[in-house]
Amino acid sequence: MSSTPINTKPERHNTPKWRVGIDLGGTKIAGIVLAPDGTTITEHRIATPQGNYLESCQAISGLITQLRSVETSSAQKASVGIGIPGSISPTTGRVQNANSTVLNGQDLQADIQNLLGQPVRLANDANCLALSEATDGAAADKNVVFGVIAGTGLGGGVVIDGKVLVGPRATGGEWGHNPLPWQTAQEAPGPRCWCGRNGCLETWLSGPGLSKDHKRQTGDVMTAQEIQAAAMEGNAQAQHSLTRHVDRFARGLAHVTNILDPDIIVLGGGLSRMPHLYRDLPKRIAPHLFADTTQIKIVPPRWGDASGVRGAAWLWS
Repeated sequence: MSSTPINTKPERHNTPKWRVGIDLGGTKIAGIVLAPDGTTITEHRIATPQGNYLESCQAISGLITQLRSVETSSAQKASVGIGIPGSISPTTGRVQNANSTVLNGQDLQADIQNLLGQPVRLANDANCLALSEATDGAAADKNVVFGVIAGTGLGGGVVIDGKVLVGPRATGGEWGHNPLPWQTAQEAPGPRCWCGRNGCLETWLSGPGLSKDHKRQTGDVMTAQEIQAAAMEGNAQAQHSLTRHVDRFARGLAHVTNILDPDIIVLGGGLSRMPHLYRDLPKRIAPHLFADTTQIKIVPPRWGDASGVRGAAWLWS
């Protein structure tokens, strides 16, 4: 897959292009068909096969066939874009850095193309989120967009002037495996990450990271959603866990902001539904910014859970 930035400006084709988008997640595979103007024609979700690469490929191919069963010839000719929880190495053409580790080292693009008999485009799922929101979402009028996926993992994607920043290593925007900035003595060296390092932002800011931090501090096993619910009911320990989490989230985003200086940050993934993030992050980021203007705009995705799959469809723009 080329590292050339992906242009999101409207195409000039004699025949309007319909697009299929696929979002390959750890537990579900989402699919959508978009008309040329971005209207949703149909969408569907299926469970992701666990621990079996071949079954995952077959599930993706089957879902695309199902999506194309709508009664229109345009759907049969639609382009296909796929968002994945990793990236495609420009050197090998194979999946790298996927937290769904069964994908790593696999030639996913070629395997899906062989099953479908047509070209497909693949991109990191956070790149797809950023692309979706920059194309016709919450960041449609912005020049520099940083998109975040905070859920079972922690991803990031950058769109500049309507183009996805990929880079020669296909790691543009990936912040999840940088260390937590401005660590305290109590935070160092940080939890062990699946990537082999300690203290990655993903180990602190993802949903499982929040849950593990809460357990270390309280002994209680709770999901991120349960911690939020308990905090809203007045549970002091849960409130403290959310405070630690948002402070670390702010430090991570401040580091990105000092480098990238985005016009807007769009939060996606399961944790993006936590309303306190939008209230608390800007004021906690501000003291860390190397600028006299410290306002930062942080918003939820216009398209919600569908933003990633829509961005995958827009990969053919």
